[in-house]
Amino acid sequence: MMTDQPLPPDPLPLNQNADLHTVLDAWQSATDRLQQTHEALRAEVTRLTNELEIKNRQLARKNRLADLGQLASHVAHEVRNNLVPVTLYLSLLKRRIDADSGALDILDKVDAGIKDLDVMVNDLLNFTTQRDPVYQETDVCALVNEVFTSLTPQMVAQGIDIEIDVPRGESILADRDMLRRAVLNLALNALDAMPTGGEIVVTSFNGPDGFELEIADSGPGLPRENMPKLFEPFYTTKRDGTGLGLAIVFRIAEVHGGNVTAMNCPQGGAAFTIRIPRLIRKAAA
Repeated sequence: MMTDQPLPPDPLPLNQNADLHTVLDAWQSATDRLQQTHEALRAEVTRLTNELEIKNRQLARKNRLADLGQLASHVAHEVRNNLVPVTLYLSLLKRRIDADSGALDILDKVDAGIKDLDVMVNDLLNFTTQRDPVYQETDVCALVNEVFTSLTPQMVAQGIDIEIDVPRGESILADRDMLRRAVLNLALNALDAMPTGGEIVVTSFNGPDGFELEIADSGPGLPRENMPKLFEPFYTTKRDGTGLGLAIVFRIAEVHGGNVTAMNCPQGGAAFTIRIPRLIRKAAA
């Protein structure tokens, strides 16, 4: 049995004021909005793709460094175990031939070679250290002065001036030993760049997002082709370098959640900047 159903309403009449021009304008406006949305989506896809590629490269680098670190750690410990008795025997031998100047000269050369090897072992051990930072209030100004005071004889011998523009009492939460090692490595890097004299300038900036420490030199600067490889382990342009100094700085900044960058200064020379995020010490419960 059929029941009466209400008839659908008649379609609304086209607005009498709407002409073809108005319809075309509306269509063009809708098309423009779709085009803008398409461009925005395409830009976002490109950004996410680039970000994914960067993350993949970072992950691959970490995996390579982890494998390399295990190998380097094993080699460093084995070499150090053999260096200890060699150093002891060398010292005993020097005492026995104290009157033979020619033999002592030869032993001094051997001793210098062993010390260079020990430096490399220490670099390897520092590079392979996987411990987390032990955070403490660190007076950056005092730390920087401490590092460069220890290097004063070498700076005087090379004719290098130092200017430290870090506010007194400037403190951050960081691992002091790690940060000291990073500053020392950058300082030694600057000294190597200026064997015949120059200037080192140390500046800092403590902003809302973190702390920055810059060490700049007046040396020849960094060749553009070397920039992408600067922080890669075992990459060096020095005749007697280990290629681990900057890699250690990179790792120290990384385990603090920060980074390190390098650039050439407009007035000449190179500048390295360590960035460490701001951390707030939690109140004791």
